Amino acid sequence: MNINESNISALNKGQSITSAIDSVTDEQYLTFVMGIEEYGVEILRVQEICGWQVPTKLPNTPNYLKGVINLRGTIVPVVDLRVRFHFAEPTYDVLTVIVVVKVVTEDKTRVIGLVVDAVSDVHTIPQTRVQAVSEVGTSIDVEYLQGVSNVNNKMIILLNIDRLLDVKDIPETTKANQFNQIGFSQARESVSTTNQES
Repeated sequence: MNINESNISALNKGQSITSAIDSVTDEQYLTFVMGIEEYGVEILRVQEICGWQVPTKLPNTPNYLKGVINLRGTIVPVVDLRVRFHFAEPTYDVLTVIVVVKVVTEDKTRVIGLVVDAVSDVHTIPQTRVQAVSEVGTSIDVEYLQGVSNVNNKMIILLNIDRLLDVKDIPETTKANQFNQIGFSQARESVSTTNQES
């Protein structure tokens, strides 16, 4: 199933991926490009796709955590998967997107944005067509992978985002919100002080 231009337009406007695509099943994967390879995540984990925007940086965080974005009132941490995988220095251009996904841990569900080079397609991949990672070599730690599949003579690496994203290193949304609120408060105080002095 192709993601056509109208679907991409809807997704970039914040429409959920499940409403932008006609039918969704648990065997469908959203695929995206990083470097020369194509990767996939379960489409039911994908909340939406956003065009690239520069995140607000947070102090004392890993280098792959680029900061946070405000997604219609929700503060979302943004992870650059290319940095997480130690790829070459990433570039940010008109094709760069943020794939917003739901990450499930033992006690909660987190919403996190993943920076990738470009969105590619949506594929239906039955489990019978998914190979164990030990059977095919990749440059990524196998614990982060669900497996690999050959689709139209192209290998797609299927990611396990729950294991890939170490949420212990990613600030809680409430903490990120507090950080932003402090910043906004300081900005307001600065403006107020300037106005009083003038």
